Amino acid sequence: MSETLKVDRLDLRILAQLQKNGRMTNVDLADAVGLSPSPCLIRVKRLEQAGYIGGYGAQLRLEKLGDTLTVFTEVTLADHHREDFIRFEAAIRDVDEILECHLVSGGYDYLLKFMTRGVNHYQEVIEGLLERNIGIEKYFSYIVIKSPFIKTHYPIERLFPHQR
Repeated sequence: MSETLKVDRLDLRILAQLQKNGRMTNVDLADAVGLSPSPCLIRVKRLEQAGYIGGYGAQLRLEKLGDTLTVFTEVTLADHHREDFIRFEAAIRDVDEILECHLVSGGYDYLLKFMTRGVNHYQEVIEGLLERNIGIEKYFSYIVIKSPFIKTHYPIERLFPHQR
């Protein structure tokens, strides 16, 4: 972040709207948040410069391209020294099929989200990770059968209601 910015309710409204539609015009955004276009644009630029907006992107409809398989995988490491976690995270960071990696508390160490072409592709990826000897002791895979909904935006105004 290039500067520290005090975020208020209008900024939160702007962020909430942009995460739903990053391509909306400034005029439409200003109307949605109750500002005139010029002050709205100034706020957006400030939010970008301060690092609150990390970028803009397209939400793809992968089903139009073909079938995919989503798999959540619980991973337990053999050892639990700081360097073991660092080594594991570094090794999986560039695996394209891993979309998310979460260090969690509980009965295992990491929860990973994979996106593959199918079961065989997932098996190839996981076997490749095991062959790399990156500290995986065991893993459990959960194949997603159906995703009734996937939200692509955060409930900004509910998460940070204290912003004035």
